[in-house]
Amino acid sequence: MVLQYKLKSEKRWKKYPGKDKLEFSVSKYDFRLLNEAKTKVLVEKTNYENVMKRFRQIEFFKRK
Repeated sequence: MVLQYKLKSEKRWKKYPGKDKLEFSVSKYDFRLLNEAKTKVLVEKTNYENVMKRFRQIEFFKRK
C-alpha cells in the first residue's frame, strides 16, 4: 500500500515521507491510500486518522 499526501491547497499528490518530516501538522494535509501498483484508490481523500484506521484494518486482515 502507498500512502500519499498533499496540502489542502495543492493539486499534486506526493509520497508520504513520515509524520515527523512533514512541514506542517497533519491537520493541514489531505491523505489517501492506494494499492502497491497505484492503480486502485483504497481510501479517497480524507484526514490522517481515517486513512490510518483503514490502513491498520487492511494490515490486520492481510496477516490472518
